[in-house]
Amino acid sequence: MASPPEPNEWRLFAAMFTIRTVEETLLGLFSKGLLFGTVHTCIGQEASAVGIISALDLARDVIWSSHRGHGHYIAATDDVQGLISEIMGKRGGVNSGVGGSQHLHRDRVYTNGVLGGITPCAVGAAFAEKYLGTGAVVAVFLGDGALGEGVVYESLNLASLWSLPVLFVLDDNGYAQSTPKRFEHAGDLKTRAATFGIPSLEVVASDVMGVRAIACDAVRRVRETLNPLFLCVETFRFAPHSKGDDTRSGQELATLRSRDAVAALERVLRDRDARRLESVQAEVRARVSACVERARDDVPLPVEEFVERAARW
Repeated sequence: MASPPEPNEWRLFAAMFTIRTVEETLLGLFSKGLLFGTVHTCIGQEASAVGIISALDLARDVIWSSHRGHGHYIAATDDVQGLISEIMGKRGGVNSGVGGSQHLHRDRVYTNGVLGGITPCAVGAAFAEKYLGTGAVVAVFLGDGALGEGVVYESLNLASLWSLPVLFVLDDNGYAQSTPKRFEHAGDLKTRAATFGIPSLEVVASDVMGVRAIACDAVRRVRETLNPLFLCVETFRFAPHSKGDDTRSGQELATLRSRDAVAALERVLRDRDARRLESVQAEVRARVSACVERARDDVPLPVEEFVERAARW
């Protein structure tokens, strides 16, 4: 099975810049009281989302993500309007404003805010795909904090025991909420899957093309062997865990930002064609701004319909 067509750096940059712009916009909207519920951004982690999801076959593969799932959702669907309207609680949202920031669903993309809770869902989906013989890979994105949840290890065990096509992606940003990893976990997270007989790969998410190359290899191996694989991604969260709960020093944040994959690719593309870069960025900003305006003009579901849909979920 061949890898997906190679996207050029311009497309990957546009996807990352779209995620960055949406996330920064959402934080601004929250500060103005315009969001419906909470929001957890993935600012700094765009290269992981775009690099890995660009390696998947979106016509058949399945994606599960967490409370920090906006980047995965956009990378897979490009549905900026549906996401922004959803988080603003409007009828035009991807789930009519019922799911909010953490509970998104479109096509074969699912997110959920229960820490680690998506892992057994992903394993169950992989069992179904293998049983049906679709050849699909199921990718599940976990933060390092989720590796403190027992259900993750139960899921790793069953995925290995039943030989299921699951790509476990560890987005290791070094923090569980505001707790540094060294105070949260003993041992090396990269070795967690090995005890279940699951091989692992590693990549640093400071270069989206490098992430994609590793991800293509990982997806190929899972698809060909119908066995799980654990992909450890060293990534960098620049924004707070949620909105204002960030206790990191300015020096630490500056060090992290020096490894920004969006800024790194932006410098390369600026040297290559500055006018084209500015056009891409302007188009993204205009698109996001238009999505916000349309969402502001939209209305929420009537209370009765909202309650009925929420109960049905």
